[in-house]
Amino acid sequence: MGGEHPRVVAFGGGHGLAAALGAWRRITTELTAVVTVADDGGSSGRIRREMPMLPPGDLRMALAALSGDTRQGQELAALLQHRLGGSGVLAGHPVGNLMLTGLTEMRGGDITRALDDLGELLGCCGRVLPMADVPLDLVARVESTDPDDPERSRTIRGQVAIAATPGHVRDILLSPPDPPVHPAVLEAIAAADVVSLGPGSWYTSVLPHLLVPRLRAALAASEARVVVVLNLVPQPGETDGFSPEEHLSVLQSHLGGVALHTVIADADSVVDRRGLLSAVRECGAELVLAPVAELDGAPRHDPVRLSAALASVVGVR
Repeated sequence: MGGEHPRVVAFGGGHGLAAALGAWRRITTELTAVVTVADDGGSSGRIRREMPMLPPGDLRMALAALSGDTRQGQELAALLQHRLGGSGVLAGHPVGNLMLTGLTEMRGGDITRALDDLGELLGCCGRVLPMADVPLDLVARVESTDPDDPERSRTIRGQVAIAATPGHVRDILLSPPDPPVHPAVLEAIAAADVVSLGPGSWYTSVLPHLLVPRLRAALAASEARVVVVLNLVPQPGETDGFSPEEHLSVLQSHLGGVALHTVIADADSVVDRRGLLSAVRECGAELVLAPVAELDGAPRHDPVRLSAALASVVGVR
């Protein structure tokens, strides 16, 4: 791979992307987070319904994950993540969602500029960009697991509704299907040495990036090493009962010409190592089994342990 600071583009959203960024920031300063903008619940949902604005929640979390190590950076990151109390209309809003919304208004609706400005205030060790320039809706076909359900398959619209619908997600689409993408995102992909996908909610945080035609085309044309970090456990409501091989199979069906090079899985979370190795080889990739989970047994990736696995993949010591 070469280079002391590889240029990395990390795709995802929510807590999964925050974990990946916590690992990558230990390896490089040349880091760009490309964040999903399909959230329609909670504070983000309220803001996107009431304002001409991308849902800010996942963008805020990525900024906080990349915030500087100085006292000011850490205190500002804590402020960004703080949720307002009380019982009024502002209750539950993270302060950072409101800050990002206000700064976007001050910058004439340019959220990319607002993200850069807020990132500078936080002393971020990387850049945060939205995966599309317009808010996206997810549309899923969810198959019921109830044998007595007369309607075995339903079409569900919206990230929150998809997560709350019992059953198995079988297909997912974006609305609009071909959204505009900021040139800075495409430039980052073209210049990247490494692109990472996952961990995170498979259907709502990881796969949507591959459904955006302009992103998928940029990834297919890229010479970057594509690294996938598999989840530690299935996601309730999305991938119940999925093995690591099934996660990978679903991902492969959405690659659309994008090459896959490395798959990282937690050594203790894989039951069928031979089956996973076979699935990885079918994708033309290599499998890296490493201890990447939290030491306390919680189903979360440990940023320090994950960074060691990622560093071994990209050749950084």
